[in-house]
Amino acid sequence: MAQKIIKENKYINRELSWIQFNQRVLDLSIDPKTPLLEKIKFSSIFSNNLDEFFMVRVASLKSQVDGGITKKSDDGKTAKEQLISIRKHLTPLIKKQQQTVHKYLKEEFKKENIYILDYIELTDRQKIWVNNYFETAIFPILTPLAVDPAHPFPFISNLSLNLAAIIIDPETEQEQFARIKLPTEIIDRFITIPNQSNIKEISTDHIAIPIEQVVAYNLEMLFPGMIIRKYSFFRVTRDADLELRDLEADDLMSALEEGLRKRRKGGEVVRLEVSENTPNSILNLLKEGMNIEEDYLYEIKGFLALDQLIELTKIDAPDLKFIQHNGTTHPSLKNSQLKANDISEANKKIFQNIFSIIRRKDILVHHPYNLFSTSIEELINQASEDKSVMAIKMTLYRISKDSSIITALIKAAENGKQVMALVELKARFDEDNNIQWAKQLEESGVHVVYGVIGLKTHTKVTLIVRKEKNRMRTYFHIGTGNYNAKTSKLYTDLGLLSCQPELGQDLIELFNFLSGFSKQQGYRKLLVAPMTLRKGLESLINREIGNAKKGIPAKIQAKMNSLVDQKIINLLYEASNAGVKIELIVRGMCCLYPMKKGLSENIKVVSVIGQFLEHSRIFWFANNGKPEIFIGSADWMRRNLDRRIEAVTPIENIELKNEIEGLLQHYLNGSSDSWYMQEDGTYIKEEKEGLTSIQNELIQFYEKYNN
Repeated sequence: MAQKIIKENKYINRELSWIQFNQRVLDLSIDPKTPLLEKIKFSSIFSNNLDEFFMVRVASLKSQVDGGITKKSDDGKTAKEQLISIRKHLTPLIKKQQQTVHKYLKEEFKKENIYILDYIELTDRQKIWVNNYFETAIFPILTPLAVDPAHPFPFISNLSLNLAAIIIDPETEQEQFARIKLPTEIIDRFITIPNQSNIKEISTDHIAIPIEQVVAYNLEMLFPGMIIRKYSFFRVTRDADLELRDLEADDLMSALEEGLRKRRKGGEVVRLEVSENTPNSILNLLKEGMNIEEDYLYEIKGFLALDQLIELTKIDAPDLKFIQHNGTTHPSLKNSQLKANDISEANKKIFQNIFSIIRRKDILVHHPYNLFSTSIEELINQASEDKSVMAIKMTLYRISKDSSIITALIKAAENGKQVMALVELKARFDEDNNIQWAKQLEESGVHVVYGVIGLKTHTKVTLIVRKEKNRMRTYFHIGTGNYNAKTSKLYTDLGLLSCQPELGQDLIELFNFLSGFSKQQGYRKLLVAPMTLRKGLESLINREIGNAKKGIPAKIQAKMNSLVDQKIINLLYEASNAGVKIELIVRGMCCLYPMKKGLSENIKVVSVIGQFLEHSRIFWFANNGKPEIFIGSADWMRRNLDRRIEAVTPIENIELKNEIEGLLQHYLNGSSDSWYMQEDGTYIKEEKEGLTSIQNELIQFYEKYNN
């Protein structure tokens, strides 16, 4: 009987596993130890995550149902069954979120002299100010749209916040439906009201009102002479996945630009959110107008569009936030931070360009603890100005809107260097930004390529070719995170700075493959998807299995964002049954059952959710007492192993290997950020007395180490 259960329960549904991850994010917004404005931030992140989940994952499942596709998931569920399970699991989470957000906004904020008020709570003077603000700043840009035989149901754009109203013509007593799109894209969702009190004893640090309240209580101005019978708020989520053929650069860019125009409106509706107690007359019109079924309707008790709570984190209240962490310069790079043209005679003796430092030894940078600006950006900046640098090549997946790296690449091209940038136009939800950067780079003389047809380029690598004593030397960075200054402060990522010749040659050949001039299928040291990464990982796991069967201590440790790939999971189960000890740090989706009798008794899984988003990928294999360690851009998902260009590099320097082993052990020792996966797939948070945040420990460690 036990064996039968195991056979039927080998995999956790990926959608439900993702919901569990987002639940851990929500729980961080409820944790008493989380500062108040950080609670608001994590609640906003929960909602933003959920929006993307509906736009991509739910949309895909809905398309399967509508298309009559009967293929089942790895855990044996049809698309329809998965949609039912998703709703069942999401409903209590959304209710929990609304309850806590209401408590924060209406109770906890007031204790801090911050007031998020409803219109009816305003004083007479505040109402006068709000009404005047509506008349001068909001009213002119609103466009009420009627629905009647002469006016069809309007298109409701994706993720827009809307007001629906039933109005009556007093002369004909005829009801009419009207929709108003609230302008939250150009006006703050929470409008700050000036403190108008002249009484010194009354102190309020911040007063605001949601824009929907301002509009709702001024509807008479929008419909003069009409009777406002009922109103409610609603929001739609649409399918946002871009369907693209495999096209060459110019065609791909054009297709993407057209696709983005469509996405801004959105595809088919996959979720309709309405305020609680929305009148049936409004609800029926919305469902009919958007052809939405009851299964995709969510009634919300509280604010809609809670992703916009992020606005409130701008309130100037440092005591209600995490202590700001600015990061420090890696100690090996401290003497490379002086600009060449700013070097005084006194400083010339201590200044070293970054290339001379990397020549001496490999460097491992760990963001956000090590500054991105004084490591990766400094590398590109110095390369752009260094007369000995002949060429710079980079992959760009998600780029910040004010990227200094882009500026440096343009400067390098202007300085006569050969500059090649692979810009991944298909990076989901960053396509528009990447298109604009690609155009700017091309106009500046940078050679821009768009990757290999049929594959998304997700790897994070930089190659710099420098002429030194009549020879060319390659310097490079191979990382786990994007070349994005903004996310480098929010995500934990690792990067290797080195000039190892074999790895440099691998990167030369990888860039030739990316630019379309190579059919490279093998590499010296790099594991590259989709050519060698899967086979390489399988070989490394199989080696541990072989060692375990010989009685040699065998162990695997791995840190990643997601573990979904069925083949890798099956191999890990096999390794567990052979006696390999497996410790996994998986932040998000994990479709593997740990500690399950007869299946995975030697596998443990921990998820770390904290102030920073855990984003680094590390793979450690015991190798009979001679550990091998790899870092790179790939999770253990089919898309990363088979449908993307990924690069994973070995870490061979003894000091760096020791550093990473220590880091893994920190994560596995347990902390207040740790959630332990149980054999049934649920998670329990580590609650031992005296536990501290591993991320806070790392902040303190790197501050001490770097100083």
